[in-house]
Amino acid sequence: MERQGRMECPALPPGWKKEEVIRKSGLSAGKSDVYYFSPSGKKFRSKPQLARYLGNSMDLSSFDFRTGKMMPGKAQKNKQRLRNEALQQAKGKPDLSTALPIRQTASIFKQPVTKVTNHPGNKVRAEAQRVPEQPRQLFWEKRLQGLSASDVSEQILRSMELPKGLQGLGPGSSADALLSAVASALHTSSVPITGQVSAAVEKNPAVWLNTAQPLCKAFVVTDEDIRKQEERVQQVRKKLEEALTADILSRAADTERDGDMDVDHGEEA
Repeated sequence: MERQGRMECPALPPGWKKEEVIRKSGLSAGKSDVYYFSPSGKKFRSKPQLARYLGNSMDLSSFDFRTGKMMPGKAQKNKQRLRNEALQQAKGKPDLSTALPIRQTASIFKQPVTKVTNHPGNKVRAEAQRVPEQPRQLFWEKRLQGLSASDVSEQILRSMELPKGLQGLGPGSSADALLSAVASALHTSSVPITGQVSAAVEKNPAVWLNTAQPLCKAFVVTDEDIRKQEERVQQVRKKLEEALTADILSRAADTERDGDMDVDHGEEA
């Protein structure tokens, strides 16, 4: 690349400089890249990046990134485009209650029909629009049974212990399947995890199972449970802090001992 040197950019605040680099090789040879540098030396490769950095301190709507000049005509075009978009949104969709209904038949021509609205038995039914959902396989968590996590040395890690209040549900229910179900629900779902709240699911899980909830009976997390969990977290953090402190002190002692040994060897020599 061939650099043409940094030049002052009058359109930007004092101290800002512009640099143009011409590409010498590749399919884009001959084309140039434009960069801007702040007074502190920070490099900017695009106009959005530059606008985020300057914020509200300067209006860059009419700033041309390629030439480094203010182009008033460009700002007018942007304002006109935004104004047209606002008008289009304000118009919205046509009022279907006053539009003439069209017969949708096998005919290739659209033909007007008569809409009767004053018949005594005429009733309008409105059904809530349903969002189609992807079907979910029942009891898919069972496929994760028999799998175990291991560390870098291929040592099997001890499985996590779930609270006794969590009880599995469904055929072949086990602690491993329950752990997999709860973990997958926490990872893939944005709704609160409550378990299967319907009593009918215990009689026939294949019919009444809520696939958005894990394979466990309904449970309630109380304030006491939250308090106990916070205490456990604090205890673990304290133990971790003590272990890190002990490791730092041990490393410092080893370094000091190695330094003393080097001094002793130097004196003997």
